[in-house]
Amino acid sequence: MLRTLFALLIVKPVALLMLGINVRGKQHLPLSGPAILVANHNSHLDTVALLSLFPLRIINKVHPVAAADYFLCNRFIKWFALNIVGIVPIERRIKEAGLHIFTPAIEALDNGSILIIFPEGTRGEPEMMGKMKNGIGHLVSERPDIPVIPVFFYGLGKCLPKGEVLLVPFFVDAFIGEPLKWEGNRQLFMDKLAKAMSELQSKAITVVSDEQF
Repeated sequence: MLRTLFALLIVKPVALLMLGINVRGKQHLPLSGPAILVANHNSHLDTVALLSLFPLRIINKVHPVAAADYFLCNRFIKWFALNIVGIVPIERRIKEAGLHIFTPAIEALDNGSILIIFPEGTRGEPEMMGKMKNGIGHLVSERPDIPVIPVFFYGLGKCLPKGEVLLVPFFVDAFIGEPLKWEGNRQLFMDKLAKAMSELQSKAITVVSDEQF
């Protein structure tokens, strides 16, 4: 209930009134889980933008994967992250033998969740896709039948980029690619994902540039 209200009163209005997100390839957006969304990470608003793409009726099934050491650092942030944003926290430094860093994410997928993952690990340069870490490949190898949907945002890096606290309204384009399947090999999968993200980035630059003239 709290997550639905957050989406209705905060996420949807911000996306509609301040970002004006223009979605391309919406037919590729999963409306049921399990599934994984992979997106570029350029802004503090990335998670809000991604959540806004989904209808309210399934918002409780959509969960960003986030670092436990950052989002569970104090009582208020922990409560907000878990109960309002709905993160799946992962420990980036597993100390106990036999534990898998992605165990919480795997369990969420097994429960039919749609996960949001930013494989760059941190916010990068505006409107660019940085080098992806191999964690997404490890996760997908554990559940190879789950579709991975690439998403590229263009414009979010200008709204609230890294290091800024003042939101600047700016039109945003979301490019959603076709679902990717496991290739039987982590490196092959990572190469395919990198190629898909690069193609979406190139498409975004071309389309937005054409619209400006």
